[in-house]
Amino acid sequence: MVSSVNNKRIAKNTLLLYFRTLFIMAVTLYTSRVVLNTLGVEDYGIYNVVGGIIVMFGFINSSMASATQRYITFALGRGDAEGLQRVFSTALQIHVLIAALVVLLGETVGLWFLYTQMQIPAGRMDAAFWVLQCSILSTVVMMVSVPYNADIIAHERMSAFAYISILEAVLKLAVVYLLLVFPCDKLTLYAFLILLVQLLVRLCYGRYCGRHFPESRYRHIWDRALFKEMTGFAGWSMFGNLSVVLYGQGLNMLLNVFFGPVVNAARAVAVQVQTAVQQFVGNFQMALNPQITKTYAAGAMDDMHRLMFRSARFSFYLLLLLALPVLLETDFILTLWLKTVPDHTVVFLRIMICISLIYTLANPLIVANQATGRVKKYQAVCGSILLMILPVSYVCLQLGCPAYSVFIVHFVIELVAQLARMVMLRPLIGIRLRDYFVNVYSRAFVVVALSVIVPFAVHESIADTVARFFAVSIVCVLSVGVVAYAVGLTGGERVFVKAKAVAMANKVFLR
Repeated sequence: MVSSVNNKRIAKNTLLLYFRTLFIMAVTLYTSRVVLNTLGVEDYGIYNVVGGIIVMFGFINSSMASATQRYITFALGRGDAEGLQRVFSTALQIHVLIAALVVLLGETVGLWFLYTQMQIPAGRMDAAFWVLQCSILSTVVMMVSVPYNADIIAHERMSAFAYISILEAVLKLAVVYLLLVFPCDKLTLYAFLILLVQLLVRLCYGRYCGRHFPESRYRHIWDRALFKEMTGFAGWSMFGNLSVVLYGQGLNMLLNVFFGPVVNAARAVAVQVQTAVQQFVGNFQMALNPQITKTYAAGAMDDMHRLMFRSARFSFYLLLLLALPVLLETDFILTLWLKTVPDHTVVFLRIMICISLIYTLANPLIVANQATGRVKKYQAVCGSILLMILPVSYVCLQLGCPAYSVFIVHFVIELVAQLARMVMLRPLIGIRLRDYFVNVYSRAFVVVALSVIVPFAVHESIADTVARFFAVSIVCVLSVGVVAYAVGLTGGERVFVKAKAVAMANKVFLR
C-alpha cells in the first residue's frame, strides 16, 4: 500500500496548492477582464496569436522539461545525490542551448511568419513586432527556469510554488495598474511588463533552489552519456509535444488565417477560463506525479498502479466539480466577467472543458510512461494520432465548417489517443486495460451520469438570474461531491477521505 506518510504529504501539498490557485485564479480573471477592456478585442487577439508563434517553438523546451522532471525525480527516488547533481547541471546546459535555438528560430521563422502569413492590421504591425520580441525573451527566461522548477517539484516543496506564484499574481496586478496609468501604446507596454514579471519570478525560483537544494548550484560537469540519454528521451517526447503545440497554437494560427484576430480573442478568453479551472486539477496532479515516478524507481509496481488509478479518478472528480457549473452557466459567467463577450467564446469554452475532462484521465498514463524512460514507441504512436488534429481541422475549415469545428475534431481524436496510451503502456508497467477501465473509466462515467441530473433540472426550472447561478453552483458541488464519494471512490478511499474531513473539522471547531 502507498504509505500514510506519502498520503499525508500529497494531501498537504494539494491543499497548499489549492489556496495558491484560489488567489491566482481570482487575480487572473480580474486582470484578464481589465486587459481585454484596456487593449480592446483586436489588440488582445494580436497579443495572444503573436505570442503563440514563440509558444510553437517552445515544444522543444516542453520536451526537455519532461526529461528533466523525470531524471531528477528518478535520481531522488533512488537516493543518488551525485547522480542528481549531474542531472541538474546537464539539464541546465541543455536548456541554455535550447534557449539559443529558440532565439534563432524566433528572429528568423517567427519574423517571416509575422510579416507574411498573419492577418495583422497595418497600423498595428509595429506593436506586433515588439510583442514578438518580448515573447522571445520571456520564453528564454522560462526555459532557463525549467531545471529549477523541476527540482522543486521533485523535492515536493510545493510551498515554494505557493509563495512565488502569489508574488507573481501580485506583480501582474501591478502590471494592470501601470497599463491603465501610462499614456503609451498599451499593447507594447503590456508585452514589456509581462517580460519584467517573468524575469523577477525567475530570480525568485533560482534563489530558493540555491538556498535549499545543493544540486541546483551549477557545476560544470560534462557527462556525454547522460547528455545523450536525456536528449534522446527528450527527442521522442518532442514528437509528442509537437502534436500538443500544433493542436494548440497551430489551431490558433488556423483560426487567425480563416477568421481573423477577433476569433483569436474568443479562443484566448475561453483558454483563460479553461486554464483557471484546470489549475485546481493540476495542483493535485503536481503533488502526486513525483510519487508515481518514485514508486516506479523503487520497483513498487502495485503502489504505482494504485497511485495512477487514484490520480485519474480524483483529478476527474475535482475538474467535474468546477466544470459542471461552468458548462451549465457559461453565458452568465462570461457576461458577468467580461460584460462584452467576443463572439464564439461560449461554444469554444464548453467544448474545451469537455476536452479537459477527457485529457485529465490521461495524465497518470503520461507520467507513468515518462517514469519508465521507454518513450520511443509510445510517443511515436500517440504523437502521430494527435498530429492528425491539425490537418483534419484544416480540411473542415476549407469545407466551410464553423470555427468551433476544430475543437470537435480535437475532442474526437483525444478519445482515440486515450485508448492508444493505455495499449502502449500495458507492456511497460504490467498494468491491465481491464483494471484501468474498471477502476477509472467506469467509475468516472457513472459519476458524470448521476451527478448531472439534479443540477440540470435546477438550471432548466429557474429563470436566468444571479439566483439561478448560485443555486446551480451549489447544487453542482453537492451533487458531484455526494455521487463521487458514494460510487466514485473505493472503500479504502472513502475511509481516508472521511478521516481527513473529521480531522480537519476537529482542528477548526476544537481550537
